[in-house]
Amino acid sequence: MLKNSTILITGGTGSFGHTFVPLTLAKYDPKKVIIYSRDEMKQWEMAKLYSQDPRVRFFIGDVRDRERLYRALDGVDYVVHAAATKIVPTAEYNPFECVKTNINGAMNLIDACIDRGVKRVVALSTDKASSPINLYGATKLASDKLFIAGNSYSGSHNTRFAVVRYGNVMGSRGSVIPFFMSVRDKGELPITDARMTRFMISLEQGVELVWHTFEDMVGGEIYVKKIPSMRVTDVATAIAPGATQKIVGIRPGEKLHEQMIGQEDALYTYEYDEHFKILPSINNWSSDEARINRGKKVPEGFVYASDNNTEWMSVDELRRWIDVNVEDIGKI
Repeated sequence: MLKNSTILITGGTGSFGHTFVPLTLAKYDPKKVIIYSRDEMKQWEMAKLYSQDPRVRFFIGDVRDRERLYRALDGVDYVVHAAATKIVPTAEYNPFECVKTNINGAMNLIDACIDRGVKRVVALSTDKASSPINLYGATKLASDKLFIAGNSYSGSHNTRFAVVRYGNVMGSRGSVIPFFMSVRDKGELPITDARMTRFMISLEQGVELVWHTFEDMVGGEIYVKKIPSMRVTDVATAIAPGATQKIVGIRPGEKLHEQMIGQEDALYTYEYDEHFKILPSINNWSSDEARINRGKKVPEGFVYASDNNTEWMSVDELRRWIDVNVEDIGKI
């Protein structure tokens, strides 16, 4: 599907973009991949990696700027929406800015993609959009709803929208693994709560989920990858087995456990071999056979959270993953 196509990634200089671009170039050989973002320094650094590849282009712009999106989307076939204000404390202290990017930016992109005739759009979401307790999660829930409704909002146009949702990305910049690695020499690791659990997904798995979504989507679905969980205390043990674990208390807006699918969504959720799919509750789309596509309905009251997961990553498994990926951890 993506072969010989033009793909645009909003927020493409982030962790996802740095993984999506080389893997997609190698697997699909698209005609063009456009990195759309507002940080010229990050673009300059990333452009050096592709100075010999004419397929990779860079476009300075902000999802808040609708006119700039219209220009950037000229001739684009597929869009991955990765741009977001996503640091929880930043969103709490700068709520208007978070809304402008995560909600207004989503509306701008939806309008521009429809008017420019983009074929398919996949928006990246987060576990925090499921039963949100912080502003970031609330804005991403609103964004998810906007992209889902965009499939009816597009009217006679053929643009289709879907969402992918996943939790803690292993080794990404600002996440717990590189943080623990940066302070382990002090002999003490700060643990917010000994009961805390998190989902564990690699960037490569996140990219593969987006590829699958482009291939499988009819429009309006939320795709949730099946991934293992870990206790934060086990993450700390894997990284610094001899360090003291100091309980420092849970932070504002933080959950003990990540949740990807709440019980309210169970009515519309189907299970597949490697993922779940939340179908839209609007327009009777949840009973559409093309969207269900041989899925198995989950039981009533089903919740997919990091503490009730049936798959767990062990300390040894995380150590092996760190050994293989140590050079890249925290860099993108």
